[in-house]
Parts: sequence; structure tokens; C-alpha cells
Amino acid sequence: MSETVVSEMETSAGGPAPGAEPTSAAAVSSLAGRKIRMESKRLNFHYGPKQALWDISLQIPEKTVTAFIGPSGCGKSTFLRCLNRMNDIIPDTRVEGDVLLDGNDIYGPGTDIVDLRRRVGMVFQKSNPFPKSIFENVAYGLKINGLASRGEMPERVEKALRRAALWDEVKDRLDASAMGLSGGQQQRLCIARAVAVEPEVLLMDEPCSALDPIATGKVEELIHELQREFTIVIVTHNMQQAARVSEFTAFFMLGRLVEHDRTEKLFTNPGQKITEDYITGRFG
Repeated sequence: MSETVVSEMETSAGGPAPGAEPTSAAAVSSLAGRKIRMESKRLNFHYGPKQALWDISLQIPEKTVTAFIGPSGCGKSTFLRCLNRMNDIIPDTRVEGDVLLDGNDIYGPGTDIVDLRRRVGMVFQKSNPFPKSIFENVAYGLKINGLASRGEMPERVEKALRRAALWDEVKDRLDASAMGLSGGQQQRLCIARAVAVEPEVLLMDEPCSALDPIATGKVEELIHELQREFTIVIVTHNMQQAARVSEFTAFFMLGRLVEHDRTEKLFTNPGQKITEDYITGRFG
């Protein structure tokens, strides 16, 4: 990367002036009248002595898909994990600022972490089915959270598999090992497992990065369907994917939120030159 581009990155991603809101005015205008499901306010995150996120203020509206884009190491996955406190499992980390779910700070005292992660589910980059049957994979969260009786379980499992567009492919082998499914099927099974517990928000950390184009297309179609019921946040390195699946996009650089706007606006008429340089492939 040239020194000129590095300099521009540092200038553009250097953060807002003190007291300014990093969320763009256009995004705020677009969000007017929308119910905000999650919101971060002046969020800073540290791995030990190293600061990874600076002053991230971002609103996520209900029943929309919001995509996070930016080059590797820009902080988008770190921020995503802040939304359900998944970073808590990493030693010597520290959070400053607020993350609100329906107006309540998830980092506040007395927060039930298990309940939080039920309400804000997560699908990881690499599919991680349990070495159990297809049925038991989907039923797992329902059982540990006491969300369904034994008699209700088959109906709830079927509903989740249908939501994940997987039912027709596995309905005759629910007792078979989940490890025998294809990579794309395993990822949709993990999505079924996540939605079975009826989360309010579904976080997806590069859910298609290990999938072939056909499986990726199925997951993208699924995201469109799930948006009707859930608020979805997706991290992706694939800008074409962000353009296809999301209504809003946030561009991260060097641990800062550079720009947040409607996806169509951000991709066709970005407000920051550094955003345009990234989208057009000048760096990244």
C-alpha cells in the first residue's frame, strides 16, 4: 500500500472531532422513525494495552440487515462480538462506553450473559455443528434454556429448520450426525440452531467465507427471509455480498467507524474519499 493511501487512511479514519457523532448525518436521517434495536455509544475496546476500537457510535434498526465492511484488522469483527459480549471470554480485555439493547446497557451491572446471548445470537465464520444428530443440534439451545417441553421439541426443531431453509433436505434423517452434512448445510444448521431460541438480533461473522458460490447464494437468500423476523448484522469481506443483502452498511478502518449510511448511498455516493478508495479497490 502506498504511503499516500496510508496517509489518507490515517486522516480519514482518524476519528471525529471531540463531541461529533461518527454516525453520518445521512444515516441518522435514514433511521428517523425507525425502531432502534441496538445502539453503541462512544464504544472503546482494548486488548490489554492495545486499543482496537475508538469511539464507535452506531445505531442498528429493527428487522433490517446491517453490513460491516473494511479491510482485515479494521475492527469490524471485534465490534460485532461486543454486541453480545463474546469478547468477555478473552482475557485482559476492557470495554468503555455503552452498548444498548432495547435501551438497556448490556455492559451494565447485573446483566444476565446467558440471556443476552439468547437474545443476541451469533453465527460464526466457520460452521461449528456439535457432534450430535441434526435434531439434537437444533434442540440444544431450547433444552439448556428451558424454552420447550419434550412434547413441543419436534415442532420447534422443524420450525427452526424451515426458517433455515434446511427442512426439506434433512427431514428424513434428523437422527443422522450433523457432521455428515455438506459445508453449506452445516452453516444453515448453525443458523437454525441460532434462530430456534427466538433471538431478537442475529450476528453473522463472515458466514459465507468458507462456502462455494451455490451455498453462498442459499445463505444470502436465507438472510433475506430471516430479515422479516430478525434484526441481522453481518460482517463480510465481500462488498458485492454487502450490496446484495444489506439495507445499511458501516465502513470500518483502523478501529474507527468511518462512514455509516444506506447501502445504496454508501456504494454509489460515499461521503468520505477513503470509503470510495476502498470500494473501488484502491486498497484493501
